[in-house]
Amino acid sequence: MIDSLFIVDNSGDIFLQKHWKSIVPKSVCDYFFDSLKKYNKLNLKTVISTPHHILISIYRNELYFVACTTKEVPPLFVIEFLHRVVDIIEDYFGDCKESLIKENYVVVYELLDEMLDNGFPLATESNILKELIKPPNLLRTIANSVTGKSNVSATLPSGQLSNVPWRRAGVKYANNEAYFDCTEEIDAIIDKSGSVISAEIQGYIDCGIKLSGLPDLSLSFVNPRLFDDVSFHPCVRYRRWESERVLSFIPPDGNFRLMSYHIGAQNIVSIPIFIRHHISFKDVVGGKIEIRVGPKQTMGKTLENVFLEVLMPKTVLNVNLTSNQGRYSFDPVSKLMVWEVGRIELGKNPLIRGTINLQTGAPLPDSNPTILVKFTINQLAISGLKVNRLDMYGEKYKPFKGVKYITKAGNFQVRT
Repeated sequence: MIDSLFIVDNSGDIFLQKHWKSIVPKSVCDYFFDSLKKYNKLNLKTVISTPHHILISIYRNELYFVACTTKEVPPLFVIEFLHRVVDIIEDYFGDCKESLIKENYVVVYELLDEMLDNGFPLATESNILKELIKPPNLLRTIANSVTGKSNVSATLPSGQLSNVPWRRAGVKYANNEAYFDCTEEIDAIIDKSGSVISAEIQGYIDCGIKLSGLPDLSLSFVNPRLFDDVSFHPCVRYRRWESERVLSFIPPDGNFRLMSYHIGAQNIVSIPIFIRHHISFKDVVGGKIEIRVGPKQTMGKTLENVFLEVLMPKTVLNVNLTSNQGRYSFDPVSKLMVWEVGRIELGKNPLIRGTINLQTGAPLPDSNPTILVKFTINQLAISGLKVNRLDMYGEKYKPFKGVKYITKAGNFQVRT
């Protein structure tokens, strides 16, 4: 299946390599680097065929994870495993950064050893891995360095011996709790007049389950027909979903992602934010910029973490700005203008305006720049998705206090 894994930073240096079968020379990544020079990181080819190997890569947290195989494999299977590697590293160390990986080389290699057995996925659940390999802390690190011991447990996790390999046995809690976070990211393109060209929603439901014993849960939605495409955690009984549109599952212990879903452009997506803009380049001396942003009254929700980016043309020397809220900056090297608006209450419409200075004698830009917008809205699922109820052993609970809806902006572009 997977012969080797290479982790590459943004500068193109391979700072970690792991081999499960025979050692693959890291020179095989030259094909990956050639593709990286030819395409940017967003348009990079995910699958690269070489004379003797196949390279499958993902880009997350400003790092490239490149898996190398010698035989044809389902690419999505390998991509899912690479994403699972990143998720496990984030769960263990809080983030997946080059510095953290270098600080915890030993634990990362131990995790990779347990996640793959001779190139085939073995243990990819966080709670099972934490029984095998204890998360690092200062006291355990000092004790291991003095005694020469490792973080790897000598006993096999109890869940690996049952028909529910994602859940450890004998779980007991004084207070039983179940929390669900429904997070949706909206990707949209809006034209000059404010009309929506395209809008799609990528959503996922994360769970924090702390229940004793072996609970059997079922989660139902008010409007499950919204989903165009779904992917589930292995604990979900897919046949019941196909027949009844109900999520029936025996959950892992702790935090995990229950499902991911996609809502396509054919559904009506309401945009919760408005942006009024005016960017013009009148003459060779300069131009003007004015952007006003705020929440739509129909949504009735407060915008948080509002963040705008405008990549100016190369001929722009500087931008002189004033705003009535937030912080702004302009980098004359990258030509990136950033406006950190922050929280916007209902009824308020922050404004930024200023003048644009162009290079002397340079031609006017061919087109206006695109505004990239990011924001967060709590207690709102932009798709209209709602959880109906949570059943457990035939008992009905009202889970609404434990369901948190969050809307975020993914690739939200406004053309000026």
